[in-house]
Amino acid sequence: MMTKKSISASRASLILFLCQMITALEVPLDLSQPPTITQQSPKDYIVDPRENIVIQCEAKGKPPPSFSWTRNGTHFDIDKDARVTVKPNSGTLVINIMNGGKTEAYEGVYQCTARNERGAAISNNIVIRPSRSPLWTKEKVEPKHVREGDPLVLHCSPPVGLPPPIIFWMDNSFQRLPQNERVSQGLNGDLYFSNVKPEDTREDYICYARFNHTQTIQQKQPISVKVFSMDSLNETISANLSDTDFYGAKPLTERRPTLLTPLGSTSNKVELRGNVLLLECIAEGLPTPVIRWIKEGGELPINRTFFENFKKTLKIIEVSEADSGKYKCVARNPLGSTHHTITVTVKAAPYWITAPRNLVLSPGEDGTLICRANGNPKPNISWLTNGVPIAIAPEDPSRKVDGDTIIFSDVQERSSAVYQCNASNEYGYLLANAFVNVLAEPPRILTPANKLYQVIANNPALLDCAFFGSPVPEIEWFKGVKGSILRGDLYVFHDNGTLEIPVAQKDSTGTYTCVARNKLGKVQNEVHLEVKDPTMIIKQPEYKIIQRGGQVSFECTIKHDPTLIPTIMWLKDNGELPDDERFIIHKDSLAIMNVTDKDDGTYTCVANTTLDSVSASAVLTVVDRPNPPFDLELTDQLERSIQLSWIPGYDNNSPITNFVIEYEDGMHEPGVWHYQAEVRGTQTTVQLKLSPYVNYSFRVIAVNEIGRSQPSEASEQYLTKAAKPDENPSGVQGIGSEPDNLVIIWEPLKGFQSNGPGLQYKVSWRQKDVGDEWTSVIVANVSKYIVSGTPTFVPYEIKVQALNDLGYAPEPAEVIGHSGEDLPMVAPGNVQVHIVNSTLAKVHWDPVPLKTVRGHLQGYRIYYWKVQSLSKRRRRHVEKKILTFSGNKTHGMLPGLEPYSSYKLNVRVVNGKGEGPASPDKLFKTPEGVPSAPSFLKITNPTLDSLTLEWGPPTHPNGVLIAYTLKFQPINSTHELGPLVEIRIPANETSLILSNLNYSTRYKFYFYAQTSVGAGSQITEEAVTIMDEAMASRQVDIATQGWFIGLMCAVALLILILLIVCFIRRNKGGKYPVKEKEDAHADPEIQPMKEDDGTFGEYSDAEDHKPLKKGSRTPSDRTVKKEDSDDSLVDYGEGVNGQFNEDGSFIGQYSGKKEKEPAEGNESSEAPSPVNAMNSFV
Repeated sequence: MMTKKSISASRASLILFLCQMITALEVPLDLSQPPTITQQSPKDYIVDPRENIVIQCEAKGKPPPSFSWTRNGTHFDIDKDARVTVKPNSGTLVINIMNGGKTEAYEGVYQCTARNERGAAISNNIVIRPSRSPLWTKEKVEPKHVREGDPLVLHCSPPVGLPPPIIFWMDNSFQRLPQNERVSQGLNGDLYFSNVKPEDTREDYICYARFNHTQTIQQKQPISVKVFSMDSLNETISANLSDTDFYGAKPLTERRPTLLTPLGSTSNKVELRGNVLLLECIAEGLPTPVIRWIKEGGELPINRTFFENFKKTLKIIEVSEADSGKYKCVARNPLGSTHHTITVTVKAAPYWITAPRNLVLSPGEDGTLICRANGNPKPNISWLTNGVPIAIAPEDPSRKVDGDTIIFSDVQERSSAVYQCNASNEYGYLLANAFVNVLAEPPRILTPANKLYQVIANNPALLDCAFFGSPVPEIEWFKGVKGSILRGDLYVFHDNGTLEIPVAQKDSTGTYTCVARNKLGKVQNEVHLEVKDPTMIIKQPEYKIIQRGGQVSFECTIKHDPTLIPTIMWLKDNGELPDDERFIIHKDSLAIMNVTDKDDGTYTCVANTTLDSVSASAVLTVVDRPNPPFDLELTDQLERSIQLSWIPGYDNNSPITNFVIEYEDGMHEPGVWHYQAEVRGTQTTVQLKLSPYVNYSFRVIAVNEIGRSQPSEASEQYLTKAAKPDENPSGVQGIGSEPDNLVIIWEPLKGFQSNGPGLQYKVSWRQKDVGDEWTSVIVANVSKYIVSGTPTFVPYEIKVQALNDLGYAPEPAEVIGHSGEDLPMVAPGNVQVHIVNSTLAKVHWDPVPLKTVRGHLQGYRIYYWKVQSLSKRRRRHVEKKILTFSGNKTHGMLPGLEPYSSYKLNVRVVNGKGEGPASPDKLFKTPEGVPSAPSFLKITNPTLDSLTLEWGPPTHPNGVLIAYTLKFQPINSTHELGPLVEIRIPANETSLILSNLNYSTRYKFYFYAQTSVGAGSQITEEAVTIMDEAMASRQVDIATQGWFIGLMCAVALLILILLIVCFIRRNKGGKYPVKEKEDAHADPEIQPMKEDDGTFGEYSDAEDHKPLKKGSRTPSDRTVKKEDSDDSLVDYGEGVNGQFNEDGSFIGQYSGKKEKEPAEGNESSEAPSPVNAMNSFV
């Protein structure tokens, strides 16, 4: 929200224009002119009798005027009264009454006359009256005895003062008596009761009159009022009262309204135009009547009509003749209505239509003085000249009186005088002075030369040219030194000489010349105009919501004309910021630290310059958790329910969403509060269910979006009566801790659930399906009971019943429990193993009889371990693994077995006590699988056309190796792959020499082992054959000259340095894109020669400074294919640390018992041979 103000706004323009119009008509004080009254006392002047009387009369003129006074129409000789003095150079009278003088001696009508050689001006008739604040006349105030429901009027009858006093009613403690629709004060000061109630009884109804002028308060004698209710009236009437003492004699019954004031059905009211019209209707009745106002034949004026005194008073401000008419007040209650019509007539004291204005004329000119006034009745217009009725004033041939106008023609200097116009009717008068001053003066410009005007762009610019001359000069405006006269729609030329530029722009800046001329001469004046850029707020403060205790910042960034100096001021709710160090004002922002509730409001940034003002506002809403509720009240108190009500605390600008009710049991858990109920934030009453034998206290917590309030203060306590328990313990179970016992446990009742003193439990049990009688025992308030000497794992029926001193709870429900478990007696039989593939086996067994389980069957557990690897025939550490299969299963799957190995397993049944005996160990073997990759591949002894390959066998052969396969292909200088060559190598070989290779050529090798099942993972390597030595020597023989040899040596040295640098960089690591292609396509057969031209396939290497990979190994696509199986994954078991779900999905890892034996083989390690570094650059 942003507002902008400018000094040259339209309203300011109008005010300035009017002021300049007045200024243009004033005669400079250095020229001769008749007197003008500039200040005088009011017509009706009420003075304080304790202070001196000062009657003002100030005037100006050339030469300076002299002053004289009349009192009550005759000359007032000031010199003859020592108490009266005149202020120096003034006509103001000072009457000294402080030293024994009496104000009453100077009451009267005073008039001042200011006179010089060119005329005389007179003041209004000033009526001097001292203020009066008389005391109440002594009277005996009789007590008022009135029956309940009757009307009553307490009369004030204040003394007549000057001015009239302000009336109000108070008690002995100076507290204002409460007023409402039933009891109110009338315009005359009386106190009206539409009907009385017993609470109106009091002895100190006191009417006070405050006289503001003398600052005194007068008090009437207290009035005593005694109201008798109808119930007590019959008992007291004969003993205390006589029939005549009653204020009224009707019984207490409802009645229709009647008016207490005004009386009758009609009345009249006269009010003067411009005053405030007050109409009053006060009615009595039972029930209390309601007042409504209407205007017959019209509407009550909008924006000027107000209702006061509980609509008993109609107030219309600034009344005019249009407000005359009939106004009706209607008093209504359920039994009927009454009304009163007030005929209002608006009269008017004289008021100006055109007041006479000073007239400056040049000799020989014509002019007029106009005096037009209106009123009701129409005022009479009379003229005076120099204070004398014009009919008896000296003749002047240049003037002619025509009713309210005086016409002047061919005036001369002797025609100068002061004329008075008096407009009067029965309600008042108006008196105005206007002079006629005959002068012959050349033009003069009163505006200072070279005055600078500054305005904001797009606003009006008003350039003054205040002037005087007689005859009245003509005014012309020019822009610039040699500019042409200004005309047209872009400018407004005012009669007072002001030039207005309605919408000033930047190009309006410059020098303007005002020229004034009449027949006696010419004069000019220059003024300057500067048009500035407006001030703008480019970053306005924004609406903020902040929690109490936080901090908030409002931004206010402004842009302004660089030649203006802005000031930024912050306001809160249109007033100054609080004087608090928490408010920190920065250049472009306002920060408020540790925000409190009082900081809530509207913050306004005001940017001021000397020419304009702009502001922007934002609202800060401070929110917080609600204040706690209060005034908790308990009602409708029953044995099992109660009603709680409360008053919400302030919501701190965040609506309350709900209330939480908590209770405290002062008997069983004092100091501990529990949740009871929760209701909506609009609810302040709740019906609460109660438990017997609880000493309740309640509290309420309010909740809004910010959080929870502090708890309210606790309500009063409420103790409910004791009763039998309503419920039995929950969580009843029967679980044996030993093979020969039954432990019965339950969740005990909480304190308030006991419903009474002496809480105990009746524990009952019997063996199921045997036909035994219930065995019962009553125990104290505990949570378990142990039955000894029971058979092992047999079912029991169990029940636990609560009781207290008042009786038993309802019959409890029965639950089934079991006595203690023992270890299973037999092992599963007929264990069979079916090999699914080289890593997976399925185990079958026969379930054990349930009666031998001797407990809750939890499942079956398989122990299995690897005995040895069939390929190496060496024993190894025994690492037993465990899989558990929940429920009454008869088969399960063993995953993760090693191929070509010998395993043993056994099966055991499991209950809550533990495992049963193991089945006999079952031996089984897994078939062969594919081998792992060879442990290493080294390429050594590079020659011109051969390479030597050495390798190690796979770490995990997973069967009997039958052969190795070697595949290789060349890589040319453009990184393209050549044709692929495959060689099959016997399984017992560990090295191979490859011959007939190309010299200085890089080769890629792929190497893997095979069993009868298939090929294993491959290992890859790269190597390069060396350069042809003969060719190198021929290149050297080319140089036969010494200078050439020296040049070649320098080149060789440079190449050597470059090779060393490259070698160092390439040894930082990395891999060829060939390696990346291998990772994506492990089988080299997917990269054949191009069939169309037999060239190498593309082999790209973006990083051509990387060294050869040493001993790199890539995964093969020759994975072991699992044999198909019809077994469900549900057959997989559960490890100790991880389990298979019941649906068979594996969710953990194996774990088991380990028995160490000598390790079988070494872990695989890669130790590739290095390649000749220099060969990598061929």
